[in-house]
Amino acid sequence: MAGGHIGPAGVAKERAEQYQGRVTFYVVIACLVAAVGGAIFGYDIGISGGVTSMDPFLKKFFPAVYKKKGLAHENNYCKFNDQGLAAFTSSLYLAGLVASLIAAPVTRNYGRRTSIIFGGVSFLIGSTLNAAAVNLAMLLLGRIMLGIGIGFGNQAVPLYLSEMAPTHLRGALNMMFQLATTLGIFTANMINYGTQKLEWGWRLSLGLAAFPATIMTWRKLLEKIRGTTHVDAEFQDMLDASELSNSIKHPFRNILEKRNRPQLVLGIFMPMFQILTGINSILFYAPVLFQSMGFEGNASLYSSALTGAVLASSTVLSIAAVDRLGRRLLLITGGIQMITYQVVVSIILGLKLGNNQELSKGFSVLVVIVICLFVLAFGWSWGPLGWTVPSEIFPLETRSAGQGVTVAVNLLFTFIIAQSFLSLLCELKFGIFLFFAGWIIIMTIFVFFFLPETKGVPIEEMILLWRKHWFWKKIMPDIQYEQPQGT
Repeated sequence: MAGGHIGPAGVAKERAEQYQGRVTFYVVIACLVAAVGGAIFGYDIGISGGVTSMDPFLKKFFPAVYKKKGLAHENNYCKFNDQGLAAFTSSLYLAGLVASLIAAPVTRNYGRRTSIIFGGVSFLIGSTLNAAAVNLAMLLLGRIMLGIGIGFGNQAVPLYLSEMAPTHLRGALNMMFQLATTLGIFTANMINYGTQKLEWGWRLSLGLAAFPATIMTWRKLLEKIRGTTHVDAEFQDMLDASELSNSIKHPFRNILEKRNRPQLVLGIFMPMFQILTGINSILFYAPVLFQSMGFEGNASLYSSALTGAVLASSTVLSIAAVDRLGRRLLLITGGIQMITYQVVVSIILGLKLGNNQELSKGFSVLVVIVICLFVLAFGWSWGPLGWTVPSEIFPLETRSAGQGVTVAVNLLFTFIIAQSFLSLLCELKFGIFLFFAGWIIIMTIFVFFFLPETKGVPIEEMILLWRKHWFWKKIMPDIQYEQPQGT
């Protein structure tokens, strides 16, 4: 085929300036429904910490932790250090890790919508088991089913959003996933706050996860989706990319090839760094963390609800800014701010919170404010962009495999942090915040040197971006163009 190419995945010509797609009612509805997958993910992140701080829940499933919590002489940082309790939170993400690897070929062969619906059904089953749990085994089985749902949902939803969105608004619409995640966290925090005094409140909190899962299980032509009849350029790019994609039989094998090295590296490091900001430690265990600092039950849940509200509002800021300011600026400035706030919290706790002391009211308020500022910085930078960037950089031939890698890495590190955080908190004490600050320094430097700006670059032409980057162009193989016959 004249003008065709061998080797690189994507398209041979840059046609982005010819794209005329706009946001239509169909795009908005499709993105809203799909992004509810993020609400499921967020709801579980937010609900876990609140439930694990509820006395009726601890008495039924973790009586040893309940007894230790009430001991006045117990070390502030070690009150909740229990591997079984950590497993309640982390088991979901281990199951999600395995499910995400299965979800990649399912998404590729049967489509994004199939994976989204399957994820919703799995989550419905898991939330029902959790709400009705009578023993630890039933509770953990429910968590595993929730993990399967998250593995499928997180695999398919970001891809679906990236492909549905017009190029010039892809960043903003793709962040619907993160916005839904943050709203899910905030909703979970408010529900925990309302159910904490009920003997069966933990059942209600866990069972209400079925609501967003039900929405996600409800679910055209390019002109209808894009809202314009001028789709020739975009259609040709999609045709070129789709033709190449259909010829690829082993996407996981191909993703290891040198020409896909930049995407693979970023697809691994972006989700890993997102978790190593320490945000999940705060979101998972916010009530536990605040109780460890001396906040009483009501105050700790209220403080965690406040951080959830800040996270949701900051994501709205990111949606407004990402396609104007670009990905790099948000990631770098957000990283610098998060480093500052982590160090400040560590200093306050190191100086004012001993093993058996409580923070004064003034310093307690200051800690909450600084943590909220940290969450704010995360919410408009690494929070949404940790998902957006990987979902838009892989070519069509390896998109499902690439997203599978991204989700698997995210869930792997989510599992590691969820399982180890309570032990790390007990061992490192206030140094836990310095531990995460160190990682944020590393990831900010990584973005500065190795992430090119992807704003406004069509997914089908993303392959051309790496050939312009100072580092990745050294790795990318040369394009081999076929010559037209008869010339």
